Amino acid sequence: MDLLDELTWRGLLHQSTDEAGLRDHLKNPNSTPRRIYAGFDPTADSLTIGNLVPIMLLKHIQRAGHDPIVVMGGGTGLIGDPSGKSAERQLMTAETVACNIEKQRPIFSCILGGDSTILNNADWLTKISFIDALRDIGKYFSVNMMMQKDSVRSRLQDREQGITYTEFSYMILQAYDFTHLYKDEGVSVQCGGSDQYGNIVAGTDLIRRKVAASFAASAFQDPQNPDLKQLQTAAGVSTKILKAAFGFTAPLVTKTDGTKFGKTESGAIWLTAKRTSPYAYYQFWLNASDCDVGRFLRTFTLLDRQEIERLEAEVAANPAVREAQKALAYEATSLLHGKAEADAAIQASKALFADNIASLPEATLLQVLADVPTSRHDISKLDGGISLVELLIETELAKSKRQAREFLCAGSVNVNGTKANIDTCLSRDDLLHNSLIAIRRGKKNRHLTIWE
Repeated sequence: MDLLDELTWRGLLHQSTDEAGLRDHLKNPNSTPRRIYAGFDPTADSLTIGNLVPIMLLKHIQRAGHDPIVVMGGGTGLIGDPSGKSAERQLMTAETVACNIEKQRPIFSCILGGDSTILNNADWLTKISFIDALRDIGKYFSVNMMMQKDSVRSRLQDREQGITYTEFSYMILQAYDFTHLYKDEGVSVQCGGSDQYGNIVAGTDLIRRKVAASFAASAFQDPQNPDLKQLQTAAGVSTKILKAAFGFTAPLVTKTDGTKFGKTESGAIWLTAKRTSPYAYYQFWLNASDCDVGRFLRTFTLLDRQEIERLEAEVAANPAVREAQKALAYEATSLLHGKAEADAAIQASKALFADNIASLPEATLLQVLADVPTSRHDISKLDGGISLVELLIETELAKSKRQAREFLCAGSVNVNGTKANIDTCLSRDDLLHNSLIAIRRGKKNRHLTIWE
């Protein structure tokens, strides 16, 4: 299927600088594969789930036979993109930015493959002098045009914050990225989220103006240059150059209930296991609503149209089975963390539901209970045995001995997946993996005790 058709049915095509020209530009991936890039901001040591959309664009670009390019903002990250920000970003040190980039790299390798091209714009931006930037880049930008950008205009209207010249210049640097990549790396298309459309257009405009100016100057110096015939009389720009660079964006991902996508009660969903475990990542997708799951399947998985439409029909016919949510969770987790981690997440979910957590490997158990309250205890207390009544109070699962006994008599307390009673006394024999005891009171109140 044509790349743009694929992106369209998936709901991943929002805006483009010239859709007809772009479609023609991308039509022969076998004979003329295009190099297409997306940029990523190293403001943290991981990327959030919102960054997954441009990564998925690159994945579809790769599957269509074109060459996806990841550009890490080692240079622009020292400035900070004002898009969507109501206040100035805190400037980061070069060391922090470089460290964040190295920690983000594995994300792209997991999804795009280890041989994917990853560039760092610090490699060219840090080599430009201030004078050269003003002469060779700045002169092509109209301040009037730059002030019309939403992120700039909103900040100018805020007397408390305003916008610094540093942030104001971000658009120029990002536009130069595209120009450099076009000239030195053969990149002809930029893609990104809808909030980046203004920056993308600025890049295509800069390419047109700089390359056209160079083309016109060359032709003027050599009147015998046959390319002179291609120049348009008024603008001095060839049709070929006008269509040399393109850009397109994907829409912002939203949830039908109005809550912010990618946020949970415990915080943002990240794309590295250290920040968000594969189990928590799996659970995030598993909790997708019936209203959102079809759209999320199209956006965040590689399942084909026929399978997604079948799953959407299942949502309508048998919503309680949640087959679509299970498919979404498995496919999304496999894509980012691998099938082994996705399989482990399924087993962990089943074990937790069946109160069989004692069967889980230690690493998986810790993932499953990562968000529950945790307390540390002296393991020597287990030598003589410790009353569960006492431990319920220590872990704040009960407010008093009387309440603890009531919970135990009602059968609402579970230790390591086994129902406890009022006579339960814990010893070293109850430890999971030599150091853990998991307690549940009722359906939702959990606590992990660590003994050392």
